Amino acid sequence: MMKFDHLSIPVTDANRSPDWYVATLRLKVEFVVPERRSIALQDSDGFAIFLQEVSSAVDPNGCALWFQVADVEITFADWTARGVAFSHGPRKSFWGYGAELLDPDGYCIRLWDERSMREK
Repeated sequence: MMKFDHLSIPVTDANRSPDWYVATLRLKVEFVVPERRSIALQDSDGFAIFLQEVSSAVDPNGCALWFQVADVEITFADWTARGVAFSHGPRKSFWGYGAELLDPDGYCIRLWDERSMREK
């Protein structure tokens, strides 16, 4: 058995980035390693994303994170109502049907749901 369990992405600010992921995506802080300027965040299924501060600018090109939600259109409406800025709302894209937003370093965050992906 093999299961993808952790992902590490470089960030430019170890304070700003986890705050954004917790406030926007509602991930929870699993643990912090202060001396490494690293924060582990966890989704509702236990997948961990490590945010590791780096001293230089990051290049988010080519990196995208997909998050499955129960209903992408309802999630988009709810998050927009609480002030989350999206690159675009739910629509058909080259990768399927969903919405996109950017994290503070410019990483593309893509939201999708199983029903919409099949039907649209």
